[in-house]
Amino acid sequence: MLVIASGRATQDAGEPDTWVGVLKLLFGVLFLLLAARIWRTRPKPGHEAQMPKWMQAIDTFSTTKALGASALLSALNPKNLALTIAAATTIAELELSTGQEAGSLAVFVLVGSLTILAPLVVYFTMGAKAAGILEGAKNWMAAHNAAIMAVVLLVLGAKLIGDAIGVLSS
Repeated sequence: MLVIASGRATQDAGEPDTWVGVLKLLFGVLFLLLAARIWRTRPKPGHEAQMPKWMQAIDTFSTTKALGASALLSALNPKNLALTIAAATTIAELELSTGQEAGSLAVFVLVGSLTILAPLVVYFTMGAKAAGILEGAKNWMAAHNAAIMAVVLLVLGAKLIGDAIGVLSS
């Protein structure tokens, strides 16, 4: 996406092109709608959240199957796709050199990978204690998944809409 947007995200005057604002606005509204849908369909108080069967099966995956599933889930996740497109257009609007764009993309990938890297660091540095910590975190996140996702999507949607307003009003 960065290669596609590079050189096309700004007008001759150096201002972001209108399509960048429209794209960010569309993704922002989509994220807000998804946040509202997730919030409305969350489990009622006193009811336990049911983990999807595919998520329950992850604990039994081999290393190869887990690697394949992670690549598939990260590439096909609409939230990840929208964020990647938004990040690429933001980087492209800055009119950076190719090396600076590559560095910015690397930082984006690193920050986006922290939620995966942090549990790995815990696992490899804490030894036997890690199992209890990671299991507790997994159970808490499974129980509060709807609230977590609704808040994340709400924040990201508001950010993208704010960016879009800035682009479209300039």
